Amino acid sequence: MPGPLLPQPVLPRRFEQVSIDDLGTPLAEVTFVVVDLETTGGSAHTDAITEIGAVKVRAGEVVGEFQTLVDPGRDIPPYISVLTGITSMMVAAAPRIDSVLPHFLEFARGTVLVAHNAPFDLGFLRAACAASGLAWPAFASVDTAVLARRLLTRDEVPNCKLGTLAPFFSARTTPTHRALDDAQATVDVLHGLFERLGPLGVTSLEELTGLTRQVDPQRRKKRHLGAHVPHGPGVYVFRGPRDEPLYVGTSTDLRSRVRSYFSAGEQRTRMTEMVGLAQRVEALPCAHDLEASVRELRLIAEHKPRYNKRSRFPERALWVRLTDEPFPRLSVVRRVRPGAGVFLGPFPDRRAADAAVAAVHEALPIRQCSGRLAVRPQGTACALADMGRCGAPCTGAQSREEYASVAEVFAAAVASDPVRLCSPLLERVERLAGEGRFEDAAVLRDRVAVLVRAVRRRQRLELLAGVAELSLARPDGAGGWALAVVRRGRLVAAGVAERGTSVRDHLASLKVTAETPVGPDGELAATVDETELVLRWLEKPGTRLVEVTGTLASPVPGTGAFSSFLERVDAGRGARDPFADGRSLGTRARPERVRAGEPGPRRRAALASRV
Repeated sequence: MPGPLLPQPVLPRRFEQVSIDDLGTPLAEVTFVVVDLETTGGSAHTDAITEIGAVKVRAGEVVGEFQTLVDPGRDIPPYISVLTGITSMMVAAAPRIDSVLPHFLEFARGTVLVAHNAPFDLGFLRAACAASGLAWPAFASVDTAVLARRLLTRDEVPNCKLGTLAPFFSARTTPTHRALDDAQATVDVLHGLFERLGPLGVTSLEELTGLTRQVDPQRRKKRHLGAHVPHGPGVYVFRGPRDEPLYVGTSTDLRSRVRSYFSAGEQRTRMTEMVGLAQRVEALPCAHDLEASVRELRLIAEHKPRYNKRSRFPERALWVRLTDEPFPRLSVVRRVRPGAGVFLGPFPDRRAADAAVAAVHEALPIRQCSGRLAVRPQGTACALADMGRCGAPCTGAQSREEYASVAEVFAAAVASDPVRLCSPLLERVERLAGEGRFEDAAVLRDRVAVLVRAVRRRQRLELLAGVAELSLARPDGAGGWALAVVRRGRLVAAGVAERGTSVRDHLASLKVTAETPVGPDGELAATVDETELVLRWLEKPGTRLVEVTGTLASPVPGTGAFSSFLERVDAGRGARDPFADGRSLGTRARPERVRAGEPGPRRRAALASRV
């Protein structure tokens, strides 16, 4: 039987230096594999890998390289061959990806993967592993594009593209859109960025991978601003020191969205600055997503918050007007005045409006001189008349009736049928391309696309302008119905008919308190952006038309015949650089800095171990 417990002597506390393993993995002991891919396009789901290049580095030294062409199992598009220099003939005898991947995974085993625009390269590798039946290892990864954004200022580099960073860091290899060359250039960029980590106290892999997820302590302290925000759809407003709106946003889950502004998920510089100024968050619950989006637009247009970029100035939209006079001409205006001519638009900026005007002048001999002409003008012809691009009504060579038949082509295009206006232009695009004048063809093609889109937009807006009242219903996902009452394109009432209640009775009660829009019949009672929101909600699968007062009809034939043309234009634009990093990776005004007096991560770990 043990004896009585005796007091133990108090020993002096010993302080031990923690091992380097307790503080993280030093960067000098990490093996990195810098990888770059060339592919047949920009989608990991529909395109395939054509080349893999990788460089293994450790402690600043290259310890291995991996490079191979890959047979994608399909033809390589010509524009990809022009961009990368890899042709279908070059990869004809190359191995397929299912035989290449095991060798690459063995080469990269136990390392940290590095890529410039890592989501692109790692996304293709993951998709290839899934298609080949291989498990994707749990690699740690570093994105040099994101790292550069954290460490460089806009005074040093204008952007974080590899082609910009490589010369800045004096890379020994120039990026060429070939896998191994780009991987070698990324190695030099990575080492250049590592030299910037010293002032930040970042010396371990754990600190490096956490660098892009750091949250400003001042932003973290403001998490209480979102404590009262409810779940559900609605609008949130960040308000500043004078209770002025700083930023207006919308979400289907207000609470989750507002709380994200105080976490590492929000990395936009403007939003970090905005949260730093915010004093409170106002939540405006809404019946459904359409009401939330409309209220957001109205609040932005009314208050013009400084941190909102979109929809702040709806009054600045531009229209192309065919004037109402004996010999009408085209002009760019800011207001639509009923009965003052034919209006096409709106256009987001002057460049787009001018492109549409140029396209019309290419198709029709509408006069380009300014000022009104008398019914029987007597003047001198300009150079455009000598070139056959104007009928010279200013000299009396073209009667009012003859000129009106030309102007009618434009009016008919805006109202219903753009074929007579646009078909000659598309024929000219084909002719220019056949003559080898590709740049001229591309310019005219883009002008025609702007014109067709403007006609389509105008006709879609007219679809709702003449509808006195429209009642819509959509399933809300819980057995009920989301309801909306629209008058002349304006949302005037919104609500939800819960499961088991009468939709028509609920609509009737909504209409009693609905807003009555002002303005003449047949004209839009809302901004263009609001009407387009209603149109998109109307066109969603599952939306039901409950009641319609007026005529809801699209013009015939409309712009449907040009849908394939617009799709080809969009596809051509996307093909110009299918590998472009679409993320916002602009540099910051100031690089990251460690606050004075605040210990770094490794120092904090060492202090915590001394107990």
